[in-house]
Amino acid sequence: MSTLRAPNLVGIEAIQHGFFGRTGGVSKGLYASLNCAGNDARENIEENRRRVAEVLGSGAQLVTLSQVHGSRTITVTATWPLGRGPEADSMVTATPGIALGILAADCTPVLFADVEAHVVGAAHAGWKGALAGVIENTIRAMEALGAKRSRIAAAAGPCISQASYEVSASFRDQFLRADRSTDSFFALGRRPDHFQFDLDGFVAGRLREAGLANVWQARTCTYQRESDYFSYRRATHRGETDYGRQVSAILLCK
Repeated sequence: MSTLRAPNLVGIEAIQHGFFGRTGGVSKGLYASLNCAGNDARENIEENRRRVAEVLGSGAQLVTLSQVHGSRTITVTATWPLGRGPEADSMVTATPGIALGILAADCTPVLFADVEAHVVGAAHAGWKGALAGVIENTIRAMEALGAKRSRIAAAAGPCISQASYEVSASFRDQFLRADRSTDSFFALGRRPDHFQFDLDGFVAGRLREAGLANVWQARTCTYQRESDYFSYRRATHRGETDYGRQVSAILLCK
C-alpha cells in the first residue's frame, strides 16, 4: 500500500495520518486497486476503506463526506455509515478514534493538526472550494474547538500539477475578479487563451495567508503518476467512463 506521510505531521504520538495512493486494494479495472468511493462495487470500497483504517490504527473509524466542491465545514463528534456523509468539503474533530477522510482524484487534500489542543481537521481543496474559503473555514472551526492557528500544522497532499492543469481564460477571470494577485498562479498555456493553473501553489498560499506558518506540500502530481494515483482529468482526457478516488486521512489517537 502506497502511503505518503507529511514530515511536519510525522512522529507525533497524538495523531496518525496518511495520503493514500491507489495501490494495495482489491478493486479492479478503472478502480484498481485502493479505490475508496464512487461507482465501484460496495464490498470493494468497504474492504479498501477497512485497510486504510487499519493502517491508521487499531479501532480507527474512517468517515468521509459527500463532497460538493464548496466551503462548508462540519464538526464531527460521531461516525456515520458509508454513503451517508453530510454535504460538506471539510471537517474537524476533537474526538479520538475518528479518522477524517478526504476523497480526491486531482483536487488537493489538506490535513491539519494542533497537537497541543488535540484538534485535527481535513479539507477537500479543489479550485472552487479553495477560492470560496474552505481552508479558512476549516481553521476557524478548529479554533472553535480550542486550536490556535499559530500552532496548526497543515499538509497539502498530492494533486494535479500546474504542468498538467490547463484552464480557459474564463476560468482565470474568476480568480482575478476575486483577487488580482492570484494572477501569479497562472502561466501561459500551450493553446491561445489558455493558462496553466498552479492549484498546489494556490492552496499553499491560502494556508499561509490564513496565518499558518507550518505548511508542507507534497508537490506530487496525480495526473502524471498513473501507477500511483487516480486522476479525474486523466480519465476524462482518455474518454474513460469513470475514475477511482484515493483517500487522505488524519486520526486523533485515543
